[in-house]
Amino acid sequence: MVPHWLKGLAAKAAHTPVPTALRPPANGGGRHAAVLLLFGEGPQGPDILLIQRSSKGRVHAGQPAFPGGGVDPGDDGPVGAALREAEEETGLDPHGVEVVGTMPELYVWRSDNRVTPVLAWWHTPCEVHAASPDEVEAVERIPIAELVDPANRLRLRLRHPLPSPAFRVRGLLVWGFTAGVLDGVLAAAGFEQPWDRSRIEDLPPEVLDLSARG
Repeated sequence: MVPHWLKGLAAKAAHTPVPTALRPPANGGGRHAAVLLLFGEGPQGPDILLIQRSSKGRVHAGQPAFPGGGVDPGDDGPVGAALREAEEETGLDPHGVEVVGTMPELYVWRSDNRVTPVLAWWHTPCEVHAASPDEVEAVERIPIAELVDPANRLRLRLRHPLPSPAFRVRGLLVWGFTAGVLDGVLAAAGFEQPWDRSRIEDLPPEVLDLSARG
């Protein structure tokens, strides 16, 4: 059964205004894509599925991310694309997933993608792994309790004037688009805890080097 907090999040997300920096181009440019925000119930309570992209990739190399990718003609829209990509990347069984809703389309300028986040509940979890080694190095179910732990939260100095949200969990530095979406989703779902927003760090050189490939 889908938990009430996720149903409430889906209802809010459908009407959440898109920040100016993430609004898709008015001219209709950009490739349509989708990511899967797959929540489940783990040993430590609610969690979310993340992947770590291959360090050999051309764009977003080595970054933690939501499963997802471009919308293909046979996908029947962003929901189909998100589930197909998650299956290809992690071995996820789509039959164990209930889609709850979608968030407004967000634009990622770096990859020129118009991304639709798809919210879903993992009612019948299965084993997952890096099913596409050329694209994915690791797969993790990250407990929400760890994401909202103030000790794991910080802001990073990127290319923008203002520092961006980030998370350090399970040996991963979650930043960029993924961290921004998580930051908003955790707050909207009522999970966010007070944290020190003055904790600001520079993007580590090794992460910057990988990111520069895109």
